[in-house]
Amino acid sequence: MLKIYGSVMSRASRNIWAAEECGAPYELVSLDFRKGEHKQPAYLAINPAGKMPSIVDGDVVMAESLAINMFIAQKYGKGGLWPADDKGQAKCMQWTLWAAAELEPVAYGRLREVLFKKEEERDQKLLADLAERGKPIVGILDSVLQSAPFICGSQFTLADLNVACVMEYMVRSNFDLSPWPKTAAWYKVCSERAGNKKVQDMRAQAMKAAD
Repeated sequence: MLKIYGSVMSRASRNIWAAEECGAPYELVSLDFRKGEHKQPAYLAINPAGKMPSIVDGDVVMAESLAINMFIAQKYGKGGLWPADDKGQAKCMQWTLWAAAELEPVAYGRLREVLFKKEEERDQKLLADLAERGKPIVGILDSVLQSAPFICGSQFTLADLNVACVMEYMVRSNFDLSPWPKTAAWYKVCSERAGNKKVQDMRAQAMKAAD
């Protein structure tokens, strides 16, 4: 069985969503970063970097959340989350790397300011600068969505899931998607999928338990 190590509050949520989309049997092995469980020897044997998430699936051990999603999609979601054709598969790989290299530095920079700082302590200039940097990046995605509802065409695939996972950071940091209506509509559809709703329910339960 696929074991996902991490917290639903961390990037492990991306892997849970992918597993849910594929109907893959999985177990979430919760790690509490506040207690330093991700730095304990048992976990460091799986991921020496001590970062979340990681997975173990048979003899496969790997880290990096978006790459993990590629593995999950290829193994458990062929013909669905992982397209059957070469063109679709190529786009999934391209947009996964785009999400990590282009969108995430801006998105996580904004989220970090909003999530880990009180409102009066936030660097508003940094948030504004990151928003400006984000606009042309979002514009690239929007140009693709002019001709189809999803990145690869008519079907929701890993390309959409991995980009939406990172776009969620932009939305959660109050980045306004309204200037890009196609992207806003696409994100709404992605976020309302049953797999993501399951993640949000799990996250809400975890937050309630932590209070």
